[in-house]
Amino acid sequence: MKFKRFAKVLLACVTAGALFTGCGGGGQSGDKPAGSASEVKLGMISHLNATEKHMEDILQKVQEETKVPVTRYVVTYYDNLRTMQMGIESGSVNEVSVYKCVADYVTALDPKYEVVKNDLTGNLGDSFCFALRKEDTQLKTDLDKVIDAMKSDGSLDKLVNDYITKVDKANPPKIDIPMTEGAPTIKVGVTGDLPPLDYVAADNTPAGFNTALLAEVAKRLGRNIEVIDIDSGARAAALASKQIDVVFWAVVPFKGKALADIDKAEGIEFSAPYFQDDVTHLKFNK
Repeated sequence: MKFKRFAKVLLACVTAGALFTGCGGGGQSGDKPAGSASEVKLGMISHLNATEKHMEDILQKVQEETKVPVTRYVVTYYDNLRTMQMGIESGSVNEVSVYKCVADYVTALDPKYEVVKNDLTGNLGDSFCFALRKEDTQLKTDLDKVIDAMKSDGSLDKLVNDYITKVDKANPPKIDIPMTEGAPTIKVGVTGDLPPLDYVAADNTPAGFNTALLAEVAKRLGRNIEVIDIDSGARAAALASKQIDVVFWAVVPFKGKALADIDKAEGIEFSAPYFQDDVTHLKFNK
């Protein structure tokens, strides 16, 4: 099943938003001593919610809650992982903030990337959910039931094991999402740019965990799923304008109360979580 490409939306209010993936999960860049007060230029991916002012308040609250010195970071926000990697490889930022599963994937494929090791890693983490419009209450109920059922019967753990934990990082498997003739369609926006959690192959075919989970959701709901490729920064606008029905991944922090609404923009509701991961930082050795 090929992706339908969504026109990239560049809105000032979205661009100003920030993905707070691991703002404090790491610490110093490669040549800075632990505990250094020096500023660190950090790359992050855009989240669904948070203006620059909101982010400043969140950074301060997180520092108070976790004792992680996050206010030392000078943050640059990116719409996707690819451009964030370009940022660190060019020297525009010293570190990039990602999830542990993403860090494992990136470092396995490129030895020039290295996890920033310090005693701060693991202080922050997120639960991953589907995001949808608040008025779509039946869809939320249906998604919650599927996620709960998959947790109960062990199939969700198996998907995580097969497509995240033990996946062949060089060749994540491609999976066909089943189609049911005459069934209603759910338009799901995915970035395809958070491997191995959210992944699109080089030939523009959805692959890995996202496809496996969506295939199971489609089968259990008896509905068709149309996968739409979309940059992180455009997801909230696409959902609000009803160009998509669901955002494949949104996050609810399970570490750090200050981050509670980082991805929950006005008018958005979350499904039950289907995955959890800690945050970490990567540095790039030229």
